[in-house]
Amino acid sequence: MLGKGGNQTLPNSFQEWFQIRCQSESLLELEVTAWACWAIWKAHNSMVWEEKVTLPTMTKHMVLEMDIGCTRSAKAVQLHQALQIAALVGSVAVVSVWVVRTNSSPTLEARLCNRAHDPRACSSVLSEVSPPGSTQTDAVRLLQLVLHSSSRRIRDAVRFSTDVSRRVNGRQARSAVEDCIELMDSSLDRVLDSMVALGNLSARARSDAHSWISSVLTNHDTCLDGLSGPARSMMEPVLEDLISRARSSLAVLVAVAPSEAGDLRELDGEFPAWVSPRDRRLLEVSGKNVDADVVVAADGSGNYKTVNEAVAAAPEKSTKRYVIRVKKGTYKENVQIKKKNIMLVGDGMDATIITGSLNVVDGSTTFNSATVAAVGDGFIAQDLCFRNTAGPEKHQAVALRVGADLSVINRCKIEAYQDTLYAHQLRQFYRDCHISGTVDFIFGNAAVVIQNSKIIARKPSPNQQNMLTAQGRTDPNQNTGTSIQNCEVKASSDLAPVKGSFKTFLGRPWKEYSRTVFMQSNIGDHIDPKGWAPWSGDFALSTLYYGEYMNRGPGAGTSQRVTWKGYHVITDASVAMQFTVAQLIQGGSWLKNTGVAYTEGL
Repeated sequence: MLGKGGNQTLPNSFQEWFQIRCQSESLLELEVTAWACWAIWKAHNSMVWEEKVTLPTMTKHMVLEMDIGCTRSAKAVQLHQALQIAALVGSVAVVSVWVVRTNSSPTLEARLCNRAHDPRACSSVLSEVSPPGSTQTDAVRLLQLVLHSSSRRIRDAVRFSTDVSRRVNGRQARSAVEDCIELMDSSLDRVLDSMVALGNLSARARSDAHSWISSVLTNHDTCLDGLSGPARSMMEPVLEDLISRARSSLAVLVAVAPSEAGDLRELDGEFPAWVSPRDRRLLEVSGKNVDADVVVAADGSGNYKTVNEAVAAAPEKSTKRYVIRVKKGTYKENVQIKKKNIMLVGDGMDATIITGSLNVVDGSTTFNSATVAAVGDGFIAQDLCFRNTAGPEKHQAVALRVGADLSVINRCKIEAYQDTLYAHQLRQFYRDCHISGTVDFIFGNAAVVIQNSKIIARKPSPNQQNMLTAQGRTDPNQNTGTSIQNCEVKASSDLAPVKGSFKTFLGRPWKEYSRTVFMQSNIGDHIDPKGWAPWSGDFALSTLYYGEYMNRGPGAGTSQRVTWKGYHVITDASVAMQFTVAQLIQGGSWLKNTGVAYTEGL
């Protein structure tokens, strides 16, 4: 090995043993070898460490400097990845690592899987990775092992999906598989982030991991939902395995995580606390006065003429806010924002318009039909209009899709018909927005709070019914849901005169554990007295959670509401608090830094 003392090597017997292990065809043996190497190397007294040794350096020393058969091979890459995971989990004894496939205590598995969607499948996943004699103190480490196993399966699934994309015919089918690859790449990042977070004993870190693992399951579900025909037949078994592992991870996390309530109420002002002081100042000024890094202007008076050009020029993986001002005008483009900490700020929701028309009927998937899709964490949008002009006859056509964690949409207009706002995953906050559409026009599986906004039902196509929400929670352990608080629920100018001809409901259950609450909002008389509609038959009616708390207006009466097991008229303020900024999206830890106004509780 290399260190301050020059060239050193481990004993020849260890080199020989390691070389034999590295030539093995078993990925499990290779990974176990990596864990053992890490533990032995760290304990080796003759090793001279660099003062700030890094994992890539360590791996280079182990794989390249030892001149073993794994050099420059795919297994060397796998070894590097395994070493990274080993460092996260911590130093472990070689003996305990080597028997990784031995079953652990059934009692521990049963307890950890007690709240799983499928306890038997959860126990099976745990048995693959559990060391013998596991105890309560090993539960977090066990979860990290499950996540490590999941990361391997996701990498394999990406390779398989890439092969499938070359074999399927048709633009839409190929696009759906490409969506899956993007979603799997995101999931892999979230799995690794969760493993790091679980090394921290704070409630904040556990809460982050809970959100990220919830998003992994959402990604797998989204991928499967988008597939059909031969592509689905080929990929469904792989995805069902990934879904089972994500569900199991959530069940274990819920079983071992401490109460999070203590860290979730640190809010300051009218926005959640995860908004930085600089972001707060940015959100308090108009676009004309904002201190922007670059300016987009269709007339050529800025740095760029299109939003896409400005986004492409933004720094990669920036830890600092990058502000793009978009001047007044109409920008006909579809924008994907994958970079972190991007802020788009316009000259007003009626002045700066980003518009597109992609839709399912013309060959797009719902996922990639969005006029603007933001997946880079820390995304902020202010004083803009996001529009999809496809029209109701084109069915699913998204105006804005957000999959960015800790995102803020402030003073924006979001306009389309079916599937207007795709609040896809992770923690999101909307304030002072106008959101309009027809069928399922606020949907997805984010943990999202929408405050002080206008929720506007438009005139649908003949024989259609309006559904304001279609929440997509698929597992009881996901910390996701849609909360609409202190909003105005109203009919558009074209619907109001004919509202008696079209039924409008607060929502319907897209998935089995759909969770949506309307609180302290003004509900118009266009809402059907039943309030909520079924998806199909009795699907999800006993497993969903739909709630209403202290609403007002002519459509707020609950005496004629549905009588499903999952519907609740909330009378306890402590129950309603679960759906506030403080608790649903952990706003106390991030929104205060953005400067956007928010209400922390009720």
